[in-house]
Amino acid sequence: MAGEKTEKATPKKRQEARDQGQVAKSQDLNAAVVTIVGLFVVAITGPKMVGVMGEAMQDILAGIANPQTVNRKGIGPLMATAGKAWIQCFIPVALACTVAAVAILVAQVGFKITPKALQPKLTKLNPVAGAKQVFGPNAAVEGIKSILKVVFVAGPALIVLWPVMPQIASMVGIGPIELGTLTMSLIMKIARNVAVAYIVLGIADYIWQKHRTEKSMKMDKQEVKDEAKNMSLPAEVKAAQKKRQFELSRARMMAAVPDADVVVTNPTHFSVALKYGDGMVAPEVVAKGQDLVALRIREIAAEHGVPVIPDPPLARGLHKSVEVGRQIPEDFFQAVAQVLAFVYRTRPMREQVAA
Repeated sequence: MAGEKTEKATPKKRQEARDQGQVAKSQDLNAAVVTIVGLFVVAITGPKMVGVMGEAMQDILAGIANPQTVNRKGIGPLMATAGKAWIQCFIPVALACTVAAVAILVAQVGFKITPKALQPKLTKLNPVAGAKQVFGPNAAVEGIKSILKVVFVAGPALIVLWPVMPQIASMVGIGPIELGTLTMSLIMKIARNVAVAYIVLGIADYIWQKHRTEKSMKMDKQEVKDEAKNMSLPAEVKAAQKKRQFELSRARMMAAVPDADVVVTNPTHFSVALKYGDGMVAPEVVAKGQDLVALRIREIAAEHGVPVIPDPPLARGLHKSVEVGRQIPEDFFQAVAQVLAFVYRTRPMREQVAA
């Protein structure tokens, strides 16, 4: 079937996709690895954490019990003691989780910064594309993943808690130390089971994301042939083709100037031709240029009676922000509306002079 994407992506296509940030990565796998590393560090440093927090709590309670320290000057050292203890307990876990997050991300996509992936894209605001994300196959997969996450959390928790339910029911009246020890033991067992289940889900999600990315990058046979043909062409031929394409594009642009409603100028360095007709949501830039191209646009406009209006800020802004064939963004609506209103208002006078 013509146009059917059945071919694997070429190295060039893969590199272009990577430059755009289109790579296979699983956020669930990232979260699972970070969770396991965090639990591992807590398990190793747990006794030390308890000791540090216990000493800090004793110092704080002793300070509070002394009426002389419970004032504006004495509260500072107490807060410093609490903060120091918190930092000693938190920094090892935070550092380990940060290293784990970076390591698993690099393991999935490699180490390369892609600035293009950070650039805002108006296509991401496309409601049709958004609807496909909400109602398409990917949404069904995400829904199944959400259900599995709940199962993977509830299942391991139930496995740990069910055998000790009678023991928990008989814990009424035990001392705080025994209660804390038993509770902490149960929490760590549940956390370990959940983490293992979560990493299985993360690996499965990474396999799905890789499959999805590979599918989105597939090419049809004609695309593969065209790429091979372009790669085999000499640099001089490629340059000539680009030059020819540029010349054809400029010729089409100049041919659109006579049908424009107005040409906004700098008045010498920039020229932007605008058209606004029935059925158009907003005015469209049909031609634009700088220096000699801008001069030629003004000459064609004068030959065909298209009004040329000097407005330096508007001309510079449109030339910089709007491509040929695109409608102007909302930021320029008011300024362009004023120019078009002036053109429409003075049209009878120009037609009378021309007659």
